[in-house]
Amino acid sequence: MDRNIGLEAVRLTEAAAIASARLMGRGDEKAADQAAVDAMRKQFNELAIRGTIVIGEGERDEAPMLYIGEKVGSGEADDPAVDIALDPLEGTTLCATGGPNALSVLAMADKGNLLNAPDTYMEKIAVGPGSRGVIDLRKSPTQNLRAIADKKGVYIEDLTVIILNRPRHEKLIAEVRAAGARIKLIADGDVSAAISTCFPESGVDVLMGTGGAPEGVIAAAALRCCGGDMQGRLAFRNEQEIERAKKMGISDTQKIFALEEMAKGNVIFSATGVTSGDFLKGVRFFKGGAATWSVVMRSKSQTIRYVEAQHSFEHKPGFAG
Repeated sequence: MDRNIGLEAVRLTEAAAIASARLMGRGDEKAADQAAVDAMRKQFNELAIRGTIVIGEGERDEAPMLYIGEKVGSGEADDPAVDIALDPLEGTTLCATGGPNALSVLAMADKGNLLNAPDTYMEKIAVGPGSRGVIDLRKSPTQNLRAIADKKGVYIEDLTVIILNRPRHEKLIAEVRAAGARIKLIADGDVSAAISTCFPESGVDVLMGTGGAPEGVIAAAALRCCGGDMQGRLAFRNEQEIERAKKMGISDTQKIFALEEMAKGNVIFSATGVTSGDFLKGVRFFKGGAATWSVVMRSKSQTIRYVEAQHSFEHKPGFAG
């Protein structure tokens, strides 16, 4: 993939973020998500790629646009063939309630290099570059916290663990507290949470817990680009999900996926803030336009670019909403 694709990709997340931010705090999750999907899908028509959605809004019969397997882009035969993992609005509840850390996110990789994960849960552990190589989902949370603390040269009590605030995490939360680490509970948005482990200013050292498998692949793509580390194991809710995973080529349903098994090769990641949070500022509207804050990252060079953009709706009528 050409490096310029990264700067083109940010147009997709910018458009989705602006569209969904119009509905911030309005209490309508479906409307906010649909606005983001519509805006992102429209922008794909301007991108010179031969893209295939591998992580998207669901199966074709569940999602009219950006469904798994959909072909996107306006590329010709000599343009790059890429796989795409996306979430036009990661944190629909956050946007609908005006909460922090809602994002529009997208990852691209050369064809065949993103895990085609089923729409089920995934047990995850993610860390930043300073803890790379020491995490192991086969070990207990306490053992992982000890390994992370030792690698960082700090006490467990100095670590902050970010966890989705869900009933399924009661035992995990209790164990982390017993180990002495600090906890940051979040209502939604574990892609943003995983990425935050890579940036010291976030104050987050490790993500633990179970969240969506598609979001796990998107997070893995981002962590590949900024030198972090992650492992994931699918956590199926029923036999139907197991059968679906097998049909998608996952024969070992207990497999622990390493970072590069979820997102390998040359990866590009883009995110734009919808609501302000630890990672990015949210969309700001002004007379005749809007301001956005985005990040674009490449695994090949581990370049991280922050893009602060001013959008004029007069000259970009498609962004006006």
